[in-house]
Amino acid sequence: MTEEFNESMINEIKEGDKVTGEVQEIEEKQVIIHVNGGKFNGIIPISQLSTHHIDNPSDAVKVGDEIGAYVTKVEYDEENETGAYILSKRQLETEKSYEFLQEQLDNNQTIEAKVTEVVKGGLVVDVGQRGFVPASLISTDFIEDFSGFEGQILKLKVEELDPANNRVILSRKAVEALENAEKKDKLLESLNEGDVIEGKVARLTNFGAFVDIGGVDGLVHVSELSHEHVKSPEDIVAIGDSVKVKIKSVDKDSERISLSIKDTLPSPFEAIKGEINEGDVIEGTVVRLTNFGAFVEIQPGVQGLVHISEISHSHIGTPGEVLQPGEKVSVKVLSVDPENERISLSIKATLPDENVIESDSETTQSYLNDTSEDEDNPTLGDVFGDKLKDFKF
Repeated sequence: MTEEFNESMINEIKEGDKVTGEVQEIEEKQVIIHVNGGKFNGIIPISQLSTHHIDNPSDAVKVGDEIGAYVTKVEYDEENETGAYILSKRQLETEKSYEFLQEQLDNNQTIEAKVTEVVKGGLVVDVGQRGFVPASLISTDFIEDFSGFEGQILKLKVEELDPANNRVILSRKAVEALENAEKKDKLLESLNEGDVIEGKVARLTNFGAFVDIGGVDGLVHVSELSHEHVKSPEDIVAIGDSVKVKIKSVDKDSERISLSIKDTLPSPFEAIKGEINEGDVIEGTVVRLTNFGAFVEIQPGVQGLVHISEISHSHIGTPGEVLQPGEKVSVKVLSVDPENERISLSIKATLPDENVIESDSETTQSYLNDTSEDEDNPTLGDVFGDKLKDFKF
């Protein structure tokens, strides 16, 4: 009867059971627990006190704490009728953590967790157990040094759960992407054509520069970088430069924003007021040709139009027949329109009139009509010279 009684008492709490109890004593490598409803005390080894590494049991609990744990083993000394329950607080915390994380994953929820360690491949965080944020999922931006994240509370989304392999993967990047999308929507709604705002050059292409204006990139076309002709965007701006830009257009549906740096700069026409006047003859460079004329740069960023009719005294079909981009030419200023920033130029006006050489018939007619008897008058031979030597009468 005594043996049966003792066995029944032992079997009241068995391996795998969840129990609660109060911390009675904290030792160097373990904690002693008074197990509610149990015959024996419980022992929690330091390795089973927390889901994180701890050096002292007092880092996880203190005397008087009411805690829960799983029974991992029941030790019983039949001879002395003594025993102990070996417990794991860590196992219970891990189970609860997985249940919580699975719920957040299923509902696409955001959680907060503290960074407990920065390692080579990413960040270790406390989510009721050891969670990991890989370097590739830390941010939407490239971050070279993660050390600044240690101790921070981060907003995260659950990416992957694998209880069998104790694997919890989380993402800060997913949260940032969502925040950036919301921020972008608000920004697009607030932008208006004509606004002048600050931005930072994010990247360069052969056709212009993309400028970050607060979470959204807008394009400054190469023609909008400067009043002067620009061969390459690198000649004007560099990645990371802070610049002022004017919004030329916003397409909210396609999220395309057209920007201009040129429109925020003083017009080159302001600098030439009083310097270039109607009638002036100046040097310039042909910058481009069209079917109706040639544009000539006469000052940095200042171009004037030479209409096709003002290129040559002779008739030409296209400007390309007599001009090439990059060619230096003399031009005369025909008119200056500061208000509309237009200058009309003429190459033809700087050239002498074409020499009109009298034809042989005109010379002959002049001679034939001359009735004077001056012996010094030219003869037909003088007029036509060798042209008559082969003529047969």
